[in-house]
Amino acid sequence: MPMDTRVTAALDDQTRLALLKDPARTTEDERIAALEEIVHATKTLAQILSGLRSLDLPDAWLVSGGIYQSVWNHLTDKPEGYGIKDYDIIYFDGGDLSYDAEDLVIKKMNAALPNLADKLEVRNQARVHLWYEKRFGRPYAPLSCSMEALTTYAAKTHAVAARLKGDGSLEIRAPFGLTNIFAMRLVPNLGTNNKETFDEKGARMTQLWPELEIVPWIEA
Repeated sequence: MPMDTRVTAALDDQTRLALLKDPARTTEDERIAALEEIVHATKTLAQILSGLRSLDLPDAWLVSGGIYQSVWNHLTDKPEGYGIKDYDIIYFDGGDLSYDAEDLVIKKMNAALPNLADKLEVRNQARVHLWYEKRFGRPYAPLSCSMEALTTYAAKTHAVAARLKGDGSLEIRAPFGLTNIFAMRLVPNLGTNNKETFDEKGARMTQLWPELEIVPWIEA
């Protein structure tokens, strides 16, 4: 008796996704395409990206956990939004570094997405260096654009960004590639002095996604 085509399709999809963690058998373009499919299929992400585009903020992106944790939920068959504490939105406006200007953007973003307002984290990357050291006890060099911020994250796996282009298609950025996201592997970014954050996030995430592999923070 022939196998149900829906079962076959599911098996094929699982096989395809499993291969994406192996850079010797798949390409980064294939990983980008798979990520785009997952983002489009995740209603919350699609809503955030649409709301973000409507505000027309400079150099604005949805980044980090909301994206890669949505992939992990897809890979482990967990419900949408499982384990996601917040959705990080970044933009870069060097013309006004005041908190008041940033707060106005935060309020506009919350108004555009009122059902998600309590889970949105909106930050102007042009002014992070003004408050970072006081809050975290470490200096933070001024950035030149939003994408530069991704290279400062504690884990390379965190460094992923998405935004909607004018034609409705997705633009994906990942300075360290997407392999580790699909491999469910948390890899430290040794270019930062941020082991404490890496360890804290790793401990939390393995409670939520026990399939996750943590690569130890070992400095040369």
